[in-house]
Amino acid sequence: MSRIYWDTMLFVYWLEDHPVHARRVQQVLSKMEERHDQLCTSAFTVGELLAGPYKAKAPDVAEKIRDFFKSSPIELIPLTFETAELYGKIRGEQSASPADSIHLACAAQGRTDLFLTNDAALARKVVPGIQFIAKLDTNLF
Repeated sequence: MSRIYWDTMLFVYWLEDHPVHARRVQQVLSKMEERHDQLCTSAFTVGELLAGPYKAKAPDVAEKIRDFFKSSPIELIPLTFETAELYGKIRGEQSASPADSIHLACAAQGRTDLFLTNDAALARKVVPGIQFIAKLDTNLF
């Protein structure tokens, strides 16, 4: 069993049934379920996912997102003081965007085995606390 962190875009692709990426995300999720991997993300991801519905004044969509995360076995890694310290280190040393630095810090704090993204720039980073960072199209399993 591995701990696998998804960044926000993987959830967007999956939840919105993206025409190009949703199928791949579903394949990864199915393999993860077969292997009994733990899907992780951060509380920050939930906030990012809620921003669109709030901007669009779609409280029903926001409610569905909240309900999805409250009822799923996805582990939400919290933003803690220790995570903030990791964020500062990553942001300062790796020149990643603020949002990417938060995701990487949460994944590192959660001691994840794999950070899965569709961002090629992130896939090239090395962050202590995360064993591997890979793009969605990488042959993982």
